[in-house]
Amino acid sequence: MSPHDWHLTTDVNDFLACAEGFLHSRPALHTVPLSVTEALRTRGPDTYGVTAPTLGVLERAGEAGAAFFHTLPRRLTPTLLTRNEADTLAAHLAGLGYPLTGVNADHRTAALFTEAWQRYTGAVPTVHERERLYRLDALTPPQPLPQGRARIANAEDRDQLMVWHCEFITDIGGIPAEDNHAWADTRIAHGRITLWETPDGTPDSMAGRTPMVAGQIRVAPVYTPAHLRGRGYASAATVEVSRAALADGAREVLLFADMSNPTSNSLYQRIGYRPIADFAADDF
Repeated sequence: MSPHDWHLTTDVNDFLACAEGFLHSRPALHTVPLSVTEALRTRGPDTYGVTAPTLGVLERAGEAGAAFFHTLPRRLTPTLLTRNEADTLAAHLAGLGYPLTGVNADHRTAALFTEAWQRYTGAVPTVHERERLYRLDALTPPQPLPQGRARIANAEDRDQLMVWHCEFITDIGGIPAEDNHAWADTRIAHGRITLWETPDGTPDSMAGRTPMVAGQIRVAPVYTPAHLRGRGYASAATVEVSRAALADGAREVLLFADMSNPTSNSLYQRIGYRPIADFAADDF
């Protein structure tokens, strides 16, 4: 296999013409590439604050067998790769002088690519995060639920959502965008944020969901302000947004949890989510 077997493009429609069937073949493991490329296709690269993404497909016997997408300044996100595939991808990108800030993939692929990238470029990797991907089995609402109710976020919640989204990004080690109005507006317009509020109408927690692609919806983000945690609000909001995903016809409802947070991992398993794969994010 040659590094030149990887075909790169900045056109998401060209990419999907080659890779869409492959991505749809394993929708759970491909949940991030599916949701990101769908957003790029429907709303354009401004969705991620980039001029154009870089996308790549590896052909095997005339069909797509692996793929990746990359939007600076975020990390490279490849699908599952063999050792040889990770090596040829690293060699190809390094040969182009391509800038990478890190990699985000299933645990084995991330390790293989990081090893190859360090060999070709000398970049020293550091661990950013380890996550576990969960799939909903049987939804099991917690008993008792906290006092209050769930409701869909509306335009009056816009400022609150923007504040919470910035806090969420900061909590996971990211850098909040200077302007996240579009993030809130898109989710409000499509009813994709569920709030849990106390009996007096005060929002305490939020849980979002991605659009359905290939029969799967991912729950993200889930956020409760620090001073309100431990009261069951996040669990209640996650149950409601998961129920909404099922009602919309999702065959698979997924979510990621930070492996360093035993509380959230236990919470998701209590309400019916089961682990299916571990993922790693490394910085270069």
